[in-house]
Order: sequence, then C-alpha cells, then structure tokens
Amino acid sequence: MTIALGKPGVDGLSEAVGVLREWQYEGAPMQLHPGDLGWFWRSGAEATAAAVRTWSRDGQVLAVGLLDGPGLLRLTIAPDAHRDEELAQQLVEDVTEPERGVLPEGRVNIEAPMSALVQDLLAEDGWHVDEPWTPLRRDLTEPVQDPGVRIEVAGPEQAHVFAAVHRAAFDGSRFTDEGWHAMAAGLPYADARSLIAYDDRGNAVATVTVWSAGPGRPGLLEPMGVHRDHRRRGYGEAITVAAAATLRELGSSSAIVCTPSSNVGAVATYKSAGFRQCPEVRDRYRDA
Repeated sequence: MTIALGKPGVDGLSEAVGVLREWQYEGAPMQLHPGDLGWFWRSGAEATAAAVRTWSRDGQVLAVGLLDGPGLLRLTIAPDAHRDEELAQQLVEDVTEPERGVLPEGRVNIEAPMSALVQDLLAEDGWHVDEPWTPLRRDLTEPVQDPGVRIEVAGPEQAHVFAAVHRAAFDGSRFTDEGWHAMAAGLPYADARSLIAYDDRGNAVATVTVWSAGPGRPGLLEPMGVHRDHRRRGYGEAITVAAAATLRELGSSSAIVCTPSSNVGAVATYKSAGFRQCPEVRDRYRDA
C-alpha cells in the first residue's frame, strides 16, 4: 500500500495525540511525546494542527512529525515500523523535497529515533549529525522524596505567575497568560500539570509542566526553568523532584527529559534530582 503524507487539521489532532501516547513505552528511544504537542499547543489548536504531519499506510498512522520551528522536524515512528523500508524511503523523499510541504529549503534539522532506518538513509543522502543532546530518565517505581519547598499546581488563576517565571527563566521567551490558557485547553493537557515552586518568602522561583502519556508509560518534563534571580539555590532540583512525584501520582512509569549536552548545569540538576543519564542523541541536518 502507498504511504500517504497528511496534515490532520484540528479535528485530526486527537488521533495524532492518541498514537503518540500508544508509542511511549519503557525502553523506548527518546522520541516525540504527546507532551511535545501539548507544549506547542500554547500557540493554539490551529497552529498546532498546521505544524503536525502524519504518514499512514492503509489508514494506519506509522509516523508523526511536529514542525517545531521553521526548520526543525521532530519525527517519531511506530515501534514496529522503525526499520520499515518503504516508510523510511518515503520519509526521506518528503523531507528532502520542499514542495512536499514538510521542510523548507536551506538549513533544516530532523530529530528521529536513533535506531530508525530513516537515520541510515538520511546519512547516505548526505545529512550530517548535529550537536548532541542528553536524555535523562528517573524510574518511578518507588515513592519520590519530598522536594523541600512549597509546590503549587497552577490553575487558571495562577497563569500569570507561571508565565512570568517562565519568561524570567528563558531568555527571549514570549510566553504569556494567554499562551498558558491555550496550552491548558489542549487535548494533551488532560494528562498534564503545571507546577510552581515558591521560596520561604513566597516568591515564585521555578516552574515546570509535566505530561503523562497514560498509566504505565513514561511521562515528560517540558519545560523546566528557574527564575534568573533565584538560581543556584537548589530550586531546579526541588521542582524537578516535584515533577517526578507528580508524574508518579498520574501513573507514569518513569519521568523523562532531554536537554542539550552543552547545558551542563541542566544535566547536573536533573542528575541531582535522581535522573539517570542515557546515551546521547543527535539530530540530522542539511545545509541546503
């Protein structure tokens, strides 16, 4: 059967989120998670739908991609289709030819499971490996320790607090109250929580959003940030521990996160919060 490239539209986002949930399992490679779509949802349902691509055969979705920026495709593939030759060849054709409506001309990146055949074909086609990223994982079989700071679950009335800390944590961030409300209205947020950490003076000092993929599946931290005025005081570790505890309450089997390997401070923070460093992963990129 022919592999069909699709744009799901707003009405089709539930299917894309659903298959991404199904494809999360213990031992899976670092890959696109429903929480990644959930975080993108801060731009609204229509923008999210416009950024999603699916590849299907005989009505079955085999791969889902998120255009997470003008030149970045974050791609994942059904577990039983990682080495599917027909799918891999179609993926390479679709991402290589701009007229297919996936990636534009010029410098572009693709994130895909390292074990997938598409990685091999992209290498053969002259795509290079980019800077390394470090995935980290914390097992949630056992109870998680108390984070040691006050943690609140953000609701609509705390959206402005969450947004303000996020802007103070990430240079160039334009995250707004409206963005939080759009994210919270998205399908993946039904299995998510936004957390805010406070210091002993009542200042909001760190935030994180955690995304469950359902009971017994890995949950994702995306994003975690500490207010620039309150760094190096243990708040990153504290809210990361709180994130793991919240995912355990939601039924997640583990907590996962991925950060640039060059961000040694973030890697150290996650490790101090009980996360285990996993083998590095790399995007593929094409200059032109």
